[in-house]
Amino acid sequence: MSTAPTGALGTFLRERRTRLDPAALGYAGGRRRTPGLRREEVAQRAGISSTWYSWLEQGRGGAPSAHALDGLAEALMLTEAEREHLFVLGLGRPPGIRYQPPGGITPRLQRVLDAFDASPAIIRTATWDVIAWNRSAAAVLADYEALPLAERNVLRLLFLDPKRREADVDWENVARFVVGVFRGDTVRTGAAAIVQPLVDELRAKSPDFARMWRDSEVHSSCEGVRLLRHPDVGEIALEFSAFVVDSRPDLAMLVYSPVSADDAARVRALSARKPG
Repeated sequence: MSTAPTGALGTFLRERRTRLDPAALGYAGGRRRTPGLRREEVAQRAGISSTWYSWLEQGRGGAPSAHALDGLAEALMLTEAEREHLFVLGLGRPPGIRYQPPGGITPRLQRVLDAFDASPAIIRTATWDVIAWNRSAAAVLADYEALPLAERNVLRLLFLDPKRREADVDWENVARFVVGVFRGDTVRTGAAAIVQPLVDELRAKSPDFARMWRDSEVHSSCEGVRLLRHPDVGEIALEFSAFVVDSRPDLAMLVYSPVSADDAARVRALSARKPG
């Protein structure tokens, strides 16, 4: 629900405006009564009227739109954390999730993955590309490092790799659940257009994917149990949970926890065989 501008919003805008360097942004130097950009300069950069921007700093003028706040975030060169704070002050809620192209993760987050010695864990994007994993995941789920970058995708492996299909005891339900979460994720994060080539390819190459995609099911990423079969150690029961990565709500950490001590022993046995 939209809220009226608050004094806190005006203070935040004013403080961020005064910290910017006019010369670095192409504005004439010389004497200025206060540091930073003028109100009209911020308004121009944000594509809004200078009068309305002045009202916002004064705590009046009506509730800003999400589009206007995005313009102000760009104009004031806000960080993602500052942009979120701006939305909470202006609209009483955080901004919608924005899709960001996949990239690496921090060493600290990799250490979190590695701490799960008996639990396969991965980091996936909103388009379900796997961008990080631990040793257990490489041993139990897929050897991601050995795959080309384009193939490190959960949907590709699930529908186009016969070995992955054979590994899931209840493949049909797992695949249907993944497709439903994938559909919801791509829309929620604004990545629907980005993944359309992948969707078209999977529809052409996998009748099962085409069938499930036509059903238009949508699921939220939640908890469940996945039963895998391995030719050497037999069946492994894993409980999975998904966690949003702090500061990157378009990324999710999936952790597969062994259901029993025997399942944990099987995971460790496979991990011990993994070179490196």
